[in-house]
Amino acid sequence: MLKGKQSWLFDNHPVIQSTGVAGGPFEGNGNLAKDFDILHEDLWMGKTSYEQAHRVLLEEATETALKKSGLSAEDAQFFIAGDLINQITPTSFAARDLKVPYFGLFGACSTSMEGLAMSSFIINYKGAKNILTGASSHNAAVEKQFRYPTEYGGQKPPTAQWTVTGAGVALLTENDGTHENCPYTTSATIGRVMDMGLIDPFNMGGAMAPAAADTICAHFNDLGVDASHYDLIVTGDLGKIGRNSVLALLEEKGIHIDKNKFNDCGLLIYKADQPVQSGASGPGCSATVLYGHLLNEMKRGVYKRILVVATGALLSPLTVQQGESIPCIAHAVSIEI
Repeated sequence: MLKGKQSWLFDNHPVIQSTGVAGGPFEGNGNLAKDFDILHEDLWMGKTSYEQAHRVLLEEATETALKKSGLSAEDAQFFIAGDLINQITPTSFAARDLKVPYFGLFGACSTSMEGLAMSSFIINYKGAKNILTGASSHNAAVEKQFRYPTEYGGQKPPTAQWTVTGAGVALLTENDGTHENCPYTTSATIGRVMDMGLIDPFNMGGAMAPAAADTICAHFNDLGVDASHYDLIVTGDLGKIGRNSVLALLEEKGIHIDKNKFNDCGLLIYKADQPVQSGASGPGCSATVLYGHLLNEMKRGVYKRILVVATGALLSPLTVQQGESIPCIAHAVSIEI
């Protein structure tokens, strides 16, 4: 049901029955390598273009989630997913082969929680029994589209972030009481588009921070909770600069969050000595970290209740070329076990 102005409560607790997480070589050398189901040794993944390799990641993550659940694609009523590439073609081409009724999403790097929120809403109100949802990105494909091909060797400022090569997919199912030790969704807060006038495409964390703060405030107000309600609040891909900015923005609003209970997927996925400037980004960032590492931690008893706030910069190469500012959004989903 609707709670407050922009939140949903999922009284039937849709279950995250299984997940699949695939990544590239850089992720294989990262901090969370053990939480990936599949890791590739090169960015091409046996294909002739990075966009085709991008599609492979999503296909593998989807197949893995289905295999773990013991279900087949025919058992899923919907596939809800997206990516960053023009017209989300990697996801649409994966959906072509999956042959499951398909909602293609573009929320930039917020797509993972946009998909999880929509899937939870549909299942909670018995619009489906099983839904596949996820998000993906590919470093070389995204760099080529939004900045410069990596072969150019262009230098980046310290505010820049490293796009994750990875895909994370979850199989969400109705809660019939048979899925023990499986996390489930309890609420979602749908974000508003925020634009503070920033124009630097190499400072996504700074641009997205106001949207994350706005959604967190809305979530607390709508549900009547505060930060102590959660064992962990984690944003999608704000990186170092964005994380610090959100904490400062929330303090201005009188909301204090313990820094030890507030983290960012873009700061978790890679090691300190990997050259990622401010941190990681991309739709695959929050998707792989949540559907791999964080849910594994929940199953191990590290966390009982978390809030995932995926952030997205809604720009395109065209808007950057035309000098437009960067509109941003954040969607939040609460998960318990």
